[in-house]
Amino acid sequence: MANNKQNTKKQSKKPLIILLSFYAAFIAVSLIWNFQPGVKIGDNFLFFSVDMFKLFPPAFILVGLFMVWVDRKTVEKFFGETSGFMGYIAAIILACTTLYPFVVVLPMGAALSKKGARLSIVLTYLGATAICRIPMTIFEASYLGFKFSIIRYLVSLPLIVISSVFIEKIVGKNYMQENNLLESEAS
Repeated sequence: MANNKQNTKKQSKKPLIILLSFYAAFIAVSLIWNFQPGVKIGDNFLFFSVDMFKLFPPAFILVGLFMVWVDRKTVEKFFGETSGFMGYIAAIILACTTLYPFVVVLPMGAALSKKGARLSIVLTYLGATAICRIPMTIFEASYLGFKFSIIRYLVSLPLIVISSVFIEKIVGKNYMQENNLLESEAS
């Protein structure tokens, strides 16, 4: 079983390596021949990479502190199987306080999952971070109006909760089996 997973991982990395090689070759050729669209793509990639590497250390430190400081029982109380509808509300409130871009939110979702949060609540947290972060909402309300922001929340947030519950029902059993398998392998 483990050998089969390793072969699958190796096979899945080949297309990524090929694409990255073509991308690097394109940027290198663009720099050599001064092909401006390629040079601009390389500059943008460098700019965004530096930006992301500035964000990653503090985000991972915060996730690490969350893993150490927050007890599993607390996470299970607010985000676990017994939390009920209030777990979704807690996930939305937690998502509102998030300041980082979505790429940095994924480790927090993984940390919640490892601490015993329910899959649908983790998915609600991830979806809500794309919709209701406070800085984004302030910016949106100042340009499009407060009424628009409220209507968008009233439409979007229930759809996120409903879709996360459906996704949990579809993949929930497989998800739980894989997590239990991963925990038993780590022990």
